[in-house]
Amino acid sequence: MSDIRIEAGKLRAFMERAFEKEGFDTHQAQRIADVLMQADLFGIESHGAQRMMYYHQNIASGSIDVHAHAQTLRETPVSALMDGHFAMGQLTAARAMETAMEKAKKTGVGLVAVRNSSHYGIAGYYPLMAAREGLAAFSMTNTGPIMVPTFGREMMLGTNPLAFSMPADPYPFWFDASTTVVTLGKVEVYDKRGREMPEGWTIDGEGRVCRDAHAMNASILAGGRGGILPLGGEGETHSGHKGYGLAIMVEALTGVLAQGLLCPQMCGAHGDHTSHFFLAFDPAMFGDAHEIRTRMSEYLQMLRDSEKAPGQERIYTPGEKAHEAMADRLENGVPVEENTLAELRQIARELDIAPL
Repeated sequence: MSDIRIEAGKLRAFMERAFEKEGFDTHQAQRIADVLMQADLFGIESHGAQRMMYYHQNIASGSIDVHAHAQTLRETPVSALMDGHFAMGQLTAARAMETAMEKAKKTGVGLVAVRNSSHYGIAGYYPLMAAREGLAAFSMTNTGPIMVPTFGREMMLGTNPLAFSMPADPYPFWFDASTTVVTLGKVEVYDKRGREMPEGWTIDGEGRVCRDAHAMNASILAGGRGGILPLGGEGETHSGHKGYGLAIMVEALTGVLAQGLLCPQMCGAHGDHTSHFFLAFDPAMFGDAHEIRTRMSEYLQMLRDSEKAPGQERIYTPGEKAHEAMADRLENGVPVEENTLAELRQIARELDIAPL
């Protein structure tokens, strides 16, 4: 299967029309589309247009409530606990990050935990909201069971991504990573392309290496044995136990802290009762904000300028490839896989809107 390039503005407009037809107002549709477009522009295919059918089906089934709004249950000057009431995850998460940012601007730090939410897109979208306003921030979420613990073969943890951003020039430091070797979305992409997965991504129910993306995707969605390995891979030789530990840390700050469902308690691989955690802070608490930003920028440049390994021409810092991908996609269009494009056209038919 090959990719088809679609002009970024055209793809964004399609997403906005689709979400309006699903029942969201214009502002809400724009926010949801913005999160998905950020993923596609940054080259994170698994969380962009590829995710549209998943949302469409969950809205149709009622697991995402188009009319729901997040509610603040507890609040202090520096913290808040929110219940998402199964609203669209992007809307709940954006509100939660905005709350954390408001508190950070007033007190220096803001922390928000959310329960009863839904899939919120790329974790890295929300720290970027804060970085644009001079704040540093973290974002985390749990998901339905996908990861097998170190030395296990039963899915007990989610992809449990964590993201962090801090102001810098020429663009913010930006790190967004799952605590699994890959996300479920990557497995889905390989399944759509009919390709074998690289060795070391997943194991089957017998604990053996599995490279069959279609079989693994079906097994995960059915809640079978086996699953995706922790960041670092199988066992402890390549530090898979560290990815496992990071996933538990994310679970502690999301499902545990927000008193929501834990990964194994959720229904389905993506999870319909996800919990999130957001933390924003003002670097000015520690000194002159401009000097801290300059110091961060200079350090990142030191990394780029450091000695290269044999045969390598460049050292990248986290976020650099994403911003270069965005420049390319804004100029040359967003690559969309053929099967994903077919899904978007199916959505257009079902919602009675103009297709791409």
